[in-house]
Amino acid sequence: MATTAALLTNKGHTVSGSDKNVFPPMSDFLAAEGIPILKGFHEDRITDELDLVVVGNVVSRGNPEIEAVLERRIRCCSLPEIVRDEFLWEKKPIVLAGTHGKTTTTAMAGWLLVHAGLDPTVLVGGIVKDFGADGSSYRVGEGQDFVIEGDEYDTAFFDKSPKFLKYIPDVVVINNIEFDHADIYQGLDDVQLAYKRLVNLVPKNGLLLLGADNNHTLALRDLSSSPASTFGFSDGADWQAYNIALINGRTRFSVRQRGVEFGEFELQLPGAHNVSNALGAIAVGAHRGLSSGALAEGLKAFQGIKRRLEVLGIVDGVTVFDDFAHHPTAVRETLSALRLSNPSSRLWAVFEPRSASSCRKVFQTDFVDAFSPADEVILASVFRSDLPHEEQLSIEVLARELSQRGQRARAIPDVDDIVMTIVNEHKDGDLVVLMSNGEFGGIHQKLLKALSL
Repeated sequence: MATTAALLTNKGHTVSGSDKNVFPPMSDFLAAEGIPILKGFHEDRITDELDLVVVGNVVSRGNPEIEAVLERRIRCCSLPEIVRDEFLWEKKPIVLAGTHGKTTTTAMAGWLLVHAGLDPTVLVGGIVKDFGADGSSYRVGEGQDFVIEGDEYDTAFFDKSPKFLKYIPDVVVINNIEFDHADIYQGLDDVQLAYKRLVNLVPKNGLLLLGADNNHTLALRDLSSSPASTFGFSDGADWQAYNIALINGRTRFSVRQRGVEFGEFELQLPGAHNVSNALGAIAVGAHRGLSSGALAEGLKAFQGIKRRLEVLGIVDGVTVFDDFAHHPTAVRETLSALRLSNPSSRLWAVFEPRSASSCRKVFQTDFVDAFSPADEVILASVFRSDLPHEEQLSIEVLARELSQRGQRARAIPDVDDIVMTIVNEHKDGDLVVLMSNGEFGGIHQKLLKALSL
């Protein structure tokens, strides 16, 4: 069996992909799993001995391996298809979706069931620190639950429907809905339609859990044929978090279920957005019969996910974080969480516009507000330089607008120049957040090394 794009698969199989699509920590994880990574795409890899080619959604027509697959009529499918057909029909899928927080909520929900001994299978779009000694994006269990991250992005070049529509859900969790993925959705109405179709797949004996603090998400409640519950901070939410406090670097909060005290909880992760994520996971666990005590114990032990405000190191008095944030809302929530937990530290936001949406002008204004918690903002060059100029995010305009609001903001296109700027200007106690959904030119290790010299 072979693959034609970066994806998680079984040991003994291979992953083809470009350097742009396979990057640490996922590339390191695949290597540790014994899965060879073949850089680039070459048609001579496609041979008649292949049983199946799993096609990732980064691959388009014209790719030499895809063209060889089609010409040789070798069996192929998308990743969501093979996950559904090989795993999900015999399980009870718990699909966790939403514009923000789905990876963390999936990891939390999966971990809570694991910690309580229910032995679920879990598949997450990130490396969960709690699964195995070095972390993993999956675990295979014998229980009936299959906890899976539900991505709204399209499935493959031959199937432009959202991936999450393949996952035959028993339970669906939708944290929030905002406009994203500007390369495949025309606007918020298109995004909303995708989620409406997901809601329509939940059976009458299943459960729909909706974020109560997002009107677009809440609007789906009236469309549901299954029982529906809400979670969030809003009055009237079926699962409500309150009394949120940051104590000794940990987040503590209380939970009510339909107005009745349910329990006290503690997280290692900062930020109100992670409390909201935890609420969704708590509601899933309670639906599966876990007590508030068991949920509290599991949540307290949860370590988090790599590339989600992950501390890479503390060098020369500077704490360097890696974060996956690329949407304005995620950028703002991440920076706000750090600002709240470190009010006296100087906060650097170093941002690479890399995703299909963040590279586009559609979020030009939103990013001005997103960076407001930071003291220093450095903007790298737009990754998708092939976009028409009139569609591109302008880092120069963004830096100017931030400066006009009284923040220090600079557009510094070159990664090595960014590193030297931080090395030359840093002070003891600074926090530096490197924000990108990609490899960011190797800035993570370059910065750590330069600070250590």
